[in-house]
Amino acid sequence: MATIFTQTPAQLGYRFPAEWEKHTATWLSWIHKEASWPGKIETVYPVYSEFIKILTAGEMVNINVADEAMKAAATEHLLRQGVDLSRVQFFMHPTNDAWCRDHGPAFLLNPSAAHPKVIVDWGYNAWGDKYPPYDLDDVIPTRIAEHYNLPVFYPEIVMEGGSVEFNGLGTLLTSKACLLNENRNPHLSQAQIEQKLRDFYGVTNILWLGDGIVGDDTDGHVDDITRFVNTDTVVTVIEHDKSDENYLPLKENLELLQTMRLENGKQLNVVELPMPKPVVFDDQRLPASYANFYIGNAAVVVPTYRDEVNDQKALDILAKCFPDRPVVGLDSTDLVWGLGSFHCLSQQEPAV
Repeated sequence: MATIFTQTPAQLGYRFPAEWEKHTATWLSWIHKEASWPGKIETVYPVYSEFIKILTAGEMVNINVADEAMKAAATEHLLRQGVDLSRVQFFMHPTNDAWCRDHGPAFLLNPSAAHPKVIVDWGYNAWGDKYPPYDLDDVIPTRIAEHYNLPVFYPEIVMEGGSVEFNGLGTLLTSKACLLNENRNPHLSQAQIEQKLRDFYGVTNILWLGDGIVGDDTDGHVDDITRFVNTDTVVTVIEHDKSDENYLPLKENLELLQTMRLENGKQLNVVELPMPKPVVFDDQRLPASYANFYIGNAAVVVPTYRDEVNDQKALDILAKCFPDRPVVGLDSTDLVWGLGSFHCLSQQEPAV
């Protein structure tokens, strides 16, 4: 939609809803890049398809594919897993990779506006130009907006969906390790970045954590460390082994959270989640975290890692956090070889 905006989404009354608010759909970009799962890509399709099956119980799943051949291959995997294809829509939007949380559209809502739903198309550079090319990924939000004839805003800075977390009432949580990294927006100060977040996400209160977890190639995405589970409560991952590389940065983040205040001035409720035992493949420590769960309409899907103790602990903690929907664990041990899990792969489209 060729609309020239003289005001920001915030000035026009738009906001980015919390993930637990009702969805119209979940967006995915079909997994296809062998280099992201070298030697293991075929192993991820069963659990990826099971993830889609769980989501379709409560919402549509919209999947970006390159062409009819990829659509046919995807359909075959989904049918093998028993997915109801009437709940799946394919879009001929080729991508470079599958990480739709980061390259997908940011949907903002204002039910009383002439256009109740709009899209923000942040710049995307594959986590600091680590994995070129990314030109196809970078235009996905605008392609989706064109399909639905939705207005698009262009903040003209690099931003990834996995680097920000929302309570839906005006508070945004992020990490300095990622958003202040010189490989994203070196020309902007922290204050300038905060202003972009306020203007284009419709938030008023910005909270900063420190470092992310070991093995995370995104430079510390918040969706691997700390997540809102309701408007005033976060879960945050903790490492209890003092000899583990994650122990200190996660302890420091916990201490920061305990001092933070919400948009209404109240203190955050902080719930601790364990970390799984280290997941190592090919001598590489992978960014395995229970915080990379996805909140769908019908279920919360949580990555598990064949950890006989901590998998169940994490599921039990999250079940108490989400009394209104089932919490389902899915084995993400192969999936995380791609350096992400269910939240990294998905982007919610909120219902107006």
